[in-house]
Amino acid sequence: MATPPLFEIQDLHVEVEGTEILRGVDLVLGAGEVHALMGPNGSGKSTLASTLLGSPSYQVTKGRILFKGEDITDWSTEVRGKAGIFLAFQYPEEIPGVPVVQFLRQALSARKGIDLSVLELRLSIMEWMGKLGMDPSFGDRFLNEGFSGGEKKRNEILQMAILEPELAILDETDSGLDIDALDVVAKGVEAVRTSRPDLGVLIVTHYQRILERLSPDRVHLLVDGRIRTSGGPELARQLEQEGYEAWR
Repeated sequence: MATPPLFEIQDLHVEVEGTEILRGVDLVLGAGEVHALMGPNGSGKSTLASTLLGSPSYQVTKGRILFKGEDITDWSTEVRGKAGIFLAFQYPEEIPGVPVVQFLRQALSARKGIDLSVLELRLSIMEWMGKLGMDPSFGDRFLNEGFSGGEKKRNEILQMAILEPELAILDETDSGLDIDALDVVAKGVEAVRTSRPDLGVLIVTHYQRILERLSPDRVHLLVDGRIRTSGGPELARQLEQEGYEAWR
């Protein structure tokens, strides 16, 4: 029996407050692959990312989401996270009073099903902070409180490294970053992929610039709630040069 793909979206239709946003999305992503989802504002990219994490604000009216061949369409966010699906948010929330290290301990303990100590985690956290160019004191700061945009995005990549997911969905992780911060984030994603070659990555983005650094296996164009075309990295370059108007 053939091994199912790591992740599959089948004819996905999604409504938000009675308005249909996604109108039949199909996508297959294999283990170790990097796929990019591009499209203009309002095309449904962030709706798809939130739906994949199981946000209750988004109602699936038709279609299925499969993870390692299992239908997870009705799974809660918590269950998806424990199963190995990670979402890096476009706008990470601040959580006052909870240090980064403590948050990571709780999240990894839930993911692994065992109660880890901060000491068990600290060495791994320090190693990854070094790879991501983060100050060691960062781990004792409250989660995202007072963080710059670049720090929030690096923290998301740190979480991705520590939690060891099998699928990572990066929702516009490159938005609002200058060139230096973008390089750090891209190198961080590559470092995580090097340590976990089977990690599947879906990058939701407006821009080609992060794709120049991450070399996606496939690029998908989402317009008006449907994937209009798919291709290799050359599609991202074409969209950068020509824009989205021809596909509207």
